[in-house]
Amino acid sequence: MALSKNRIKYIHSLELKKNRKAEQVFLAEGPKLVEELLDRFPCRFLIATAEWLSAHPHLNVSDVTEVSADELSKASLLKTPQQVLGVFEQPPHTETPAFDRSLCLALDDIQDPGNLGTIIRLADWFGIEHIFCSPNTADVYNPKTVQATMGALARVQVHYIALADFLQSLPADIPVYGTFLDGKNIYTQPLSAHGIIVMGNEGNGICPAVSQHINRRLYIPSYPPSRSTSESLNVAIATAVVCAEFRRQAACG
Repeated sequence: MALSKNRIKYIHSLELKKNRKAEQVFLAEGPKLVEELLDRFPCRFLIATAEWLSAHPHLNVSDVTEVSADELSKASLLKTPQQVLGVFEQPPHTETPAFDRSLCLALDDIQDPGNLGTIIRLADWFGIEHIFCSPNTADVYNPKTVQATMGALARVQVHYIALADFLQSLPADIPVYGTFLDGKNIYTQPLSAHGIIVMGNEGNGICPAVSQHINRRLYIPSYPPSRSTSESLNVAIATAVVCAEFRRQAACG
């Protein structure tokens, strides 16, 4: 069956959040990403090259279309299409889980889809299973976010909540960490194996309504301290530094 113009138009329409929300689906491209997600999310349809399909003869997908490289290029949102494209169902909305005293991330208005996807991938690497996002954080199902997760979306749950209210509702003994220019050196502070790590907006940092609920203020120092350096770190890079130090201390505990 040839790839129809209507299907190509439908795929392209999923760049827009309103269309993804209306259809309750999201787009993923590339062998590694699609293969990871096939084990986690129901797949509405796949389009793929003969080469990819021959390597995956036992797909549990009812709607599969074999396409040429040229057809895939017309459907793809990527500059360099990668053998397979899938449209997956978004999971049904569930109640935000009660904090289970594991280590979790909270994101305050992260705007860049690539940053969000990278942070989800980092969470997966460091064994963090839940990320709590403010409502104005980028959409987890934005195609750029999904691509940047590299499949971590299959293992990390992302929840959109009123972040300040959520932090306020936590028991008083839960450590809530955040990074600030006036915080304490992260490498000299004892870090808990559980709690919430809050990361702020790319330009404005953590907003006042959220920061008032943070009880552990951290700072990532540049090196050496006296050297002139960049104004700040990219939020995804800062998240990697912070998570790595938490896990290092836990491992050396």
